[in-house]
Amino acid sequence: MQDIDAMTMTAPRPTSDRPLLGLTVLVVEDSRFASEALRLMCLRSGARIRRADCLFSARRHLKVYRPSVVVIDLGLPDGSGADLIAELANTRPRVDVILGLSGITGAAEEAIAAGADGFLVKPLASLAAFQQAVLAHLPPDRQPKGLRSCADDRITPDQLAFAEDMDHAAEALGDLADDRMIDYAARFLCGVARSASDDALLEAARAVRSRRDTGTPLTSAAARLAGLVQTRRNIARAI
Repeated sequence: MQDIDAMTMTAPRPTSDRPLLGLTVLVVEDSRFASEALRLMCLRSGARIRRADCLFSARRHLKVYRPSVVVIDLGLPDGSGADLIAELANTRPRVDVILGLSGITGAAEEAIAAGADGFLVKPLASLAAFQQAVLAHLPPDRQPKGLRSCADDRITPDQLAFAEDMDHAAEALGDLADDRMIDYAARFLCGVARSASDDALLEAARAVRSRRDTGTPLTSAAARLAGLVQTRRNIARAI
């Protein structure tokens, strides 16, 4: 594993307009749309970014590198991000900042209980809110000196990232008899729909999750959700 103290000594110092300069952010997120928003925020803030799309990939990455900040989505294809938060919170030396990420109600409490320092709510759009969530938990020696400019720019990812998420969701919904994958796809699409402000997709994804919670058969609601996903894939291809 890379020597974090040596890296800290040679890292560039943060500035007022690039307050996260010198930091490396690991984003554990299966949505390309949400990941792209975070990539743009890191770029504007001066931070380097790495991405893992599942728990397995994140743990493999962490065996080699120790990032300054880890942002972890709670709903991942191979398990709960809360498990990884708990692991990192109890690892020494500890990552400077651990942030949970989700658009699901109650997820913030779950992330904090697992050991996260803070929480980011989807949709991710405010650059200032992202910077503040990181800076609030950094040690003093990693903070920018003096006054800091707070440009509250709104970050909008490219629609290509949304199209890639629709491809991923369509694959997950390929077998409408697989309740586990349908449940995962519904949770995944709740986050994507919030990020893309797609109310119809969000409503359909919530309907699947509601049926799952009440033990109602999922097939009809899942079929409707799959149809909406396919429509969005067709629109993306046309564009």
